[in-house]
Amino acid sequence: MRPSRHFADAARQLFLRYTDGISIVLNVNSNEATDPADPQAVVAAVHDIAPQPADRSAERGIDVVHDDVRAESSGSRDDRDGLGDLVDGIADDVGLSGVIRIDLDGSLAVQRAYGLAHRGLGVPNTVDTQFAIASGSKGLTALTVMSLVEGGELRLDTTARSVLGGDLALIDDRVTVEQLLAHRSGIGDYLDEDEETDYNDYVLTVPVHELATTEQFLAVLDGYPMKHDPGERFVYCNGGYMVLALLAERASGVPFHDLVDQRVCRPAGMTDTSFLRSDELPGRTAVGYLDDDGLRTNVLHLPVRGNGDGGIYTTAADVNALWDALFDGRIVSLGTVAEMTRPRSDVPEMSRCYGRGFWLDDSTGAVSLLGGDAGVGFVSAHHRDRRITSTVLCNQTRGAWPVSQRLNQLLAAST
Repeated sequence: MRPSRHFADAARQLFLRYTDGISIVLNVNSNEATDPADPQAVVAAVHDIAPQPADRSAERGIDVVHDDVRAESSGSRDDRDGLGDLVDGIADDVGLSGVIRIDLDGSLAVQRAYGLAHRGLGVPNTVDTQFAIASGSKGLTALTVMSLVEGGELRLDTTARSVLGGDLALIDDRVTVEQLLAHRSGIGDYLDEDEETDYNDYVLTVPVHELATTEQFLAVLDGYPMKHDPGERFVYCNGGYMVLALLAERASGVPFHDLVDQRVCRPAGMTDTSFLRSDELPGRTAVGYLDDDGLRTNVLHLPVRGNGDGGIYTTAADVNALWDALFDGRIVSLGTVAEMTRPRSDVPEMSRCYGRGFWLDDSTGAVSLLGGDAGVGFVSAHHRDRRITSTVLCNQTRGAWPVSQRLNQLLAAST
């Protein structure tokens, strides 16, 4: 459910920075700058400095899936231009367990799966495996809420108190939907980023099986005093997005999980995206693991079913479908999209800004969703103008961020 404090050091250079960084990467053979708007030039320049993949699967004790995945990625350009070899080398060096997908010029360039979805049974990850995306779900929550705003069930200036009634009494009566969306509400957080130090800690104060419905989260949200006055400043708040889920469910009369499906997933064609229960995962779902090896999972670390602040399961293809639908205006109007992706707050420690549900890189124009939790890592960034999308999903606590770091190091070495 957390976006990860690791982003302050590691993931501020997102996986997509391999394309952002091309603007300062020189072709090692020509000393001429590469045009970042030319996807073929991007591939060629990166390939010139790409490491050769090293087969480290044996020493990790985890199988890495390559050949079968290439067969599934029909129409990709990775084998022809060498981008697939670059991605394989980085993923194998890091020991990624998950999926990497890159779209260039609006079409699939690379799609790769690595590691195991279920270690005990030896089930490999595939490009169609469903992964939890932790706080990446907040974008879907924000879109759900904004669809209700467009429909009149909520307003941006609707106060939380007007819907909550007597629940969560420590929330200031002035807190609004807009402030909650922008992490500017000031409410106390049940999963406080400033207090937690280890993703693998057991942080929930109630048994995980008691967090299956939206209303059940009242038990963990209550009792936290305000941190600052509403609207005063940006403070990332998981609890704020759980409050948004409560407001959406009560205002619409539809259970939040169903609401996200109706308002976001169906319009976007995200047929493999849903809030799955961790105690009854279907066969095509990746189990989250706490360590790079071993069998201990995250089943006791997270709510049995995710909700407004995180925990939805999805695939690389569905994430790409989300970006397409978002900027096609199929979920909410393009006017609303523009407002959601307009910077509301500068977040220096993340080297980016925040809008309403989305991270924004003002220098590159990238719109991003980020997520990290015990046994979960997720980074997806989309450049609308360049038509470039990069997504990393993984079922390990450590995985998505080192991939991003390794790519950045690769580019920095050539400058």
